[in-house]
Amino acid sequence: MDRPKVLVAYYSRSGHTRRIARAIAAALGADLEALHDPTDRAGVLGFLRSGAEAAAGVLVPLERPRHDPATYDAVVIATPVWALSVSSPVRTYLWLERRRLPPVAFVATMGGRGADRGFAQMASVAARAPVATLAVTEREAVGALPRQGIARLTTAILVRARRPSRRRKARAA
Repeated sequence: MDRPKVLVAYYSRSGHTRRIARAIAAALGADLEALHDPTDRAGVLGFLRSGAEAAAGVLVPLERPRHDPATYDAVVIATPVWALSVSSPVRTYLWLERRRLPPVAFVATMGGRGADRGFAQMASVAARAPVATLAVTEREAVGALPRQGIARLTTAILVRARRPSRRRKARAA
């Protein structure tokens, strides 16, 4: 049976979400899409700006992604949690791609809490429930990878994602 084609899209201000996204992409043999926004998020002012945008539900300009999510069987979307909310670049990506997303899984990296609220916001903006979620604390993101959590997430994606062979059969019928 064909392995599903998976995309891992993420935004990372500090590098923690990038590290987790890369580990998930490696485990799935997935393509990786770093989301880029032109906003200066460096330093204390960037941190405060990021939290204020996330709390207010602001959409921000994003560079055009390289990968089209509609060509994938599943998309994993990873975000840092800012002010107990999904990051504004990921919120924007979900909003822009909501009609083109296949089954999704959500990943959140955070200082301590906020993943459940972030996942609910992501599901609302994407207009779909995730097939799986993974919450990763900052301690886990900088230390030993949460291998069991990544394994559970990847298994759920591989089991629940549409497989190319199923789509071909459905179209042929």
